Parts: sequence; C-alpha cells; structure tokens
Amino acid sequence: MSAENPYKQLGINEDATFEEIQAARSRLTAEYSSDPKRQEAIETAYDAILMERLRMRQEGKIKVPEGIRFAERLTQAPASTPPAAVKQSTAWLQGLIDTPTRADILWPAGVFLALAGVSFYSPPVASLALALGVITSLYFLTRKENKLGRAVLMSLLGLTAGLAMAAAVNALLQTQFQNIPLATETIAAWITFVILWLVTSFLK
Repeated sequence: MSAENPYKQLGINEDATFEEIQAARSRLTAEYSSDPKRQEAIETAYDAILMERLRMRQEGKIKVPEGIRFAERLTQAPASTPPAAVKQSTAWLQGLIDTPTRADILWPAGVFLALAGVSFYSPPVASLALALGVITSLYFLTRKENKLGRAVLMSLLGLTAGLAMAAAVNALLQTQFQNIPLATETIAAWITFVILWLVTSFLK
C-alpha cells in the first residue's frame, strides 16, 4: 500500500462516503489480520481521513454524517449545563437547609423536651409552654444567622404547621378513641414542639 496518500492506502477515492471508508477499513483489517504493521498503517490512514474530514467540516466545505465520533470533538464539547430552574431550586435549598452540629440538635431537643414535660400538667400550662417553644425557636434560629426577621418567619411557619398537624391528629384520635387521656392542648403542644425542633435544628 502507498505510504503517502491515506485514500490510496485504503484503496478508495477522495470523494468516498463515510460508509465506503468504513467498509474499506474493515476489509483491509480482515485481509491483513496477521500483519500488525499493515494494520497499524490502515488505522493511521483511517484516522488521517477522519481528521481531514473533520477539518473540512469545520471550514464548512463538507457535511460529515452524525455517525462519526471524533475524540477531539468529544473532549472540546462544553459540558451540558442543567436548566436554570434546577440551579435556582438547588441554591434555594442550600440557603434554607442547615447542616447542624450535635450541639445544634441536642440543645433545642433538650429545651423542647423540658417544655413538653411541663405542658403535661394542664391545658393553660400547655399553652404557656407552646409560647415558650416559639420563643425558643426564635432564639436558636437567630443565633445561627443573626437574622431576626427570617427567624420570626420560620418560627411562625413551624408553629402553623405544628398546629395544623395537631388538629388533624386530634380529629383522628377523636374518631378512633372515645376517651383520650391527654388534653387537646397537650397533644397540640407536643406535635408543635417536634415541628419547631426540626425547624430550629435543620433550617436556617
């Protein structure tokens, strides 16, 4: 085979299609399967033709079929970027969710457990303990970020979510049990303490 022209090495014309180039390469590779030097020359000629076709395509001279895969194109292709909505949602979650230390989890848990124990005595005490729970949430959230407005908002959202969940639980308990040993206010306080503890510990 000629050592100069890669088309002549593969035995094809310079206007050969990609399918003809592939067929010539496969035929010659099978023909010279026992000759490593010839096979290397075939692969070199094949690569040279593909690179020339790529250069011509970049210059707008020809259109290369999409079936051709060039390593250079793969490495230079820009990485696909996620949609803007995904980026925004990720940034929003990162700005909301905290990675708490053990102290950030245990200190609020201890305070809320103490308030839950106090709320067991009577409904008025449970209401007072619930108010103290909101103040506790405000304190720990403000200590994290020094943003009182955000702490107030998160605490109120936690209180609202807790009371709404407590109402649903109380309604369910009323339908399932005739006599509930705990006061409605106590159950509401306990559920709200759990929600406030989650907000205080894992949000910021």
